Amino acid sequence: MKTPSSFQHSELRTILWAFRREFAVCLLFSVLVNILMLTPTMYMLQLFDRVMLSQNLVTLSVLTIVMLFCFAAVAFAEWSRSRLLVRLGVKLDQKLNSRVFAASFEAALRQQGKNPTQGFSDLANVRQFLTGNGLFAMMDAPWSPIYLAVLFMLHPWLGALGVIFSLILIGIAWLSHRLSHASLEAAQEAGSQVNGYIHSKLRNAEVIEAMGMLSNLRAHWKTRQQRYLTLNQHASDISERVKALTKFVRYTQQSLALAAGAILVIRGELSPGAMIATNVLLGRATQPVDMMVMSWKSFLAARKAFLRLEETLAQNPPRDACLVHPEPKGQLSLQNVIATAPARPQAILKDLSLDFPAGEVIGIVGPSGSGKSTLARTLIGIWPYTDGRVLLDGVPLERWERDDLGPHLGYLPQDIELFEGTIAENIARFGDVEPDKVIRACKRAGVHDMILHFPNGYDTEMGQAGGQLSGGQRQRIALARAMYGDPRLLVLDEPNSNLDDVGEAALLKAVQDLKQQGSTVIVITHRPSILNAADRLLVLNDGRIALYGPRADVIATLQAQASTQPHSPAAQPA
Repeated sequence: MKTPSSFQHSELRTILWAFRREFAVCLLFSVLVNILMLTPTMYMLQLFDRVMLSQNLVTLSVLTIVMLFCFAAVAFAEWSRSRLLVRLGVKLDQKLNSRVFAASFEAALRQQGKNPTQGFSDLANVRQFLTGNGLFAMMDAPWSPIYLAVLFMLHPWLGALGVIFSLILIGIAWLSHRLSHASLEAAQEAGSQVNGYIHSKLRNAEVIEAMGMLSNLRAHWKTRQQRYLTLNQHASDISERVKALTKFVRYTQQSLALAAGAILVIRGELSPGAMIATNVLLGRATQPVDMMVMSWKSFLAARKAFLRLEETLAQNPPRDACLVHPEPKGQLSLQNVIATAPARPQAILKDLSLDFPAGEVIGIVGPSGSGKSTLARTLIGIWPYTDGRVLLDGVPLERWERDDLGPHLGYLPQDIELFEGTIAENIARFGDVEPDKVIRACKRAGVHDMILHFPNGYDTEMGQAGGQLSGGQRQRIALARAMYGDPRLLVLDEPNSNLDDVGEAALLKAVQDLKQQGSTVIVITHRPSILNAADRLLVLNDGRIALYGPRADVIATLQAQASTQPHSPAAQPA
């Protein structure tokens, strides 16, 4: 059985297509359910038209036993298809969750979208729809024409009445979509914006409290919240009106079906049993359409989640399996590298081409806004908006397997983030904790004695220790994490910004030790003391190379420029 062409170009559709047998079995159960749901109709016909006339209790007993057996079969089929779909949802999650995790990580790394966890919510939404009443309604919908055909067999008027009510319910579903689609999407988007806004502010509660910003931010939040409430109220009003209209149609249908049957009985064109059975059969014919109307909101949400998840997976494909795995030596080269940023007309880094030899310490200086931090991210391959090539040991960074490269690379960003877990786990990067390596890294960062003062030492949870750590202590723990395992390449962005003299001395010694063991260390700093360990200096100015070469030569050039042009940007690397 070949995969349809529409499923060939989508990873998510292909995975769903892999479950086609499970869906087929579920569809077979739905066929059984819908066939056996004719049981009440046939039972009433036989009860009123045969048993009531013959007054034969044996016939009634046999019919009742058959009816009970059919209802038991219906219950079993409905339970089986529900159980099957629940397990299918679990299998779908197990098959996709790692892929969604990786795609969400890639999206966050590339700064795609505002909510990096949206993929998990979308996967949950799709899974819940596949195991809910909405899918059952779609599977039962093809049986509505069959029930209508049975009504036509009983009497053309009854069949026509069923068609009319089915068309009315379909019209309500179409009207519901037209009226609520835009409002529902707008309300969902506004709700996401409100949640994102309040979460971002709660992360900075201390700053808000210290500077008395709460009332101002509350006013901004209330504006967004009011817009969300207005949009949500509008969407809910439409939904409730549609539900009320649907109930009116359902109640009217039941009564008119009885009235039509009564007229036909009076005219001798229908039996009393058929009149009662007609009401049940007409309800069964329109039930799938009614369920689809009721589940339309969840269907729209699942459809949007499906398309969004499909787009996330397509924009963040799996990484190439044929990647470079050897241990790096630490030689970096930039070839015509240009780095940009969204909504920024000018490039941050402008056509940089230079080499950083392996085993040397490179100092990068320059005025604020010259592109130093962007260069740090570019050097380790985490800045998404770049052109040109960054080579590690002559191989483009994108050709390296990041899981294998990670242990040989250390990175200290300006914004320190320590994760939930113990101090040892954070320093060991949540891999296997090797105590000797952890202690070695902490001693290099000058944080070993401080950690031992905690009640649980290295086993102290960061949730407990985080509030007790100063900015300098957090930075030194993050520095120990960057140095863990003696990486071959380190990129340190302002590593001494929060350090005191003792911490800076420890940092300088650590850089010298790493250099002696052959590591390449790139240090970005505004404080010149750490530059004493540098072999080379790179001076950036407005995203361009102002100076680059041996430290002594660059310093001499800067001093000469300072004596002739004291206000030159290149003369002010710090």
